[in-house]
Amino acid sequence: MTEADNQHEPVASHEAEGRDLRRIPDIISLVKDSYAELSPAERRVADVVLDDVKYAVDASNAAIAERAGVSEPTVTRFCRAIGCEGVRDFKLKLAQSLVVGALYLAKSPAISNDNGMPFWNAVFGEARRALQEAERQLDPGELQKAAELIAKARQVTVFGLGGSSSALAQETQYRLFRYGITVSAQCDPYLMRMTASTLKPGDLVIAISATGRTREVIEAVELAKHYRANAIAVTAPDTDLARACDVRLTVAVPEYPDTLKPTASRYAFLMMIDLLAVASAYKLDGSARETVRRIKYNAQIHRTGKEMEPLGD
Repeated sequence: MTEADNQHEPVASHEAEGRDLRRIPDIISLVKDSYAELSPAERRVADVVLDDVKYAVDASNAAIAERAGVSEPTVTRFCRAIGCEGVRDFKLKLAQSLVVGALYLAKSPAISNDNGMPFWNAVFGEARRALQEAERQLDPGELQKAAELIAKARQVTVFGLGGSSSALAQETQYRLFRYGITVSAQCDPYLMRMTASTLKPGDLVIAISATGRTREVIEAVELAKHYRANAIAVTAPDTDLARACDVRLTVAVPEYPDTLKPTASRYAFLMMIDLLAVASAYKLDGSARETVRRIKYNAQIHRTGKEMEPLGD
């Protein structure tokens, strides 16, 4: 039986068993990066693959060749040109590329509104929806408990890892320090463990994770809890991180299916951080107001401005 004959058989999922799938290369990128070096006939095969990856995974060698308008041996040559052993090896690697979902391989939507930007309504609409979900889902009782822990904490440390959560951790630090709260943000997993090891009763961790599954953050919280520090989670509901903490501020915001659009859930998390900061300030009351007054006074004499401008620019 030739290799071409084998292409009529589906790629069996058990072939991937026992393999370390993380070692399988990103075959989509290989096809795109090798495109200029392919022959005209091989490019037609590449076009078929890139136009519909799922079809290319499921179709036979003959079907791919027919759609591309080339011979079956050309499909085999294409597979070897991008570094695969043959069609079967190529299709196994191609199937693995779908682990992130066809959503990330989809083309941009057609322009559908008057300003010529199809993402306009999605970005504004999803931001509004995220704020509505935060208002609907957030438990006011948990917010009050969190504010009480912050107001009486000896020191607060904020944990966040990754592109969104690390920025949110920094934002939490910026929101809280202006009320006279001793707070720091840690966004390096090793420093999180080191900081957690220094905590004592009366100290507090605020752990931020959009998924609630970030292992390094969960382990740092567990370590802080071991040394009897308190912990607040700002995360998704019913997650390992939420379960590891004393107080849970949770919200779930389904994402809009446009992979080029920034994650909308961060608006919900920013709203939770703002609510947490203001609730803590109201608990501190007089001392928080005095600290904010000092900051505003020294900002005003440093540069001229209006009283109601943003504090600290």
